[in-house]
Amino acid sequence: MLRFEAKTFGAIGFFLLLVGCSGTDSKVSDDDSMSKKERREDKLGKMFGDDLFLFGGDEQRQQQAEGGLGVNYYLWRGALDTVSFMPLRSVDPFGGVIISEWYTPPESPSERLKVDIVILDRQLRADGVRVSIHKQKMAKSGWQDTFVDPKSFAEFEEAILTRARQIKMNNVKS
Repeated sequence: MLRFEAKTFGAIGFFLLLVGCSGTDSKVSDDDSMSKKERREDKLGKMFGDDLFLFGGDEQRQQQAEGGLGVNYYLWRGALDTVSFMPLRSVDPFGGVIISEWYTPPESPSERLKVDIVILDRQLRADGVRVSIHKQKMAKSGWQDTFVDPKSFAEFEEAILTRARQIKMNNVKS
């Protein structure tokens, strides 16, 4: 008797699942009376309202238009231009991270610098970029970490922001 009930409930559950997934009043048709966007919305459906599609939507299209960057284009280009004199170890345009290799300035061969840049926002904002600078000096026992003036971080960030603004202004004029 118990076995029969489990099979019955299983069959009823399966039936309800099939009925729930069966045809709806879908407005998808072969005629051209609906726009491409309407047909896509009807096929994919919306998961959380008008602005978020289950399988991508306006945000995905915007990222594709920006070349697939996950961060602000102008900040990204400004950061790359600012560290263009240094060899780069890692560059992640989706996460907005740029990590340089150690760089030894020609005027001071006993020092070396390394820069880490993180783009924090998709907007061109003053707080949209964070810079970390690592500095080492040669000692008898090898490279030793040294103090980096906090003003250096702010100056480097300002150089990136200035370059980003220049790139944006050049694009607006074009």
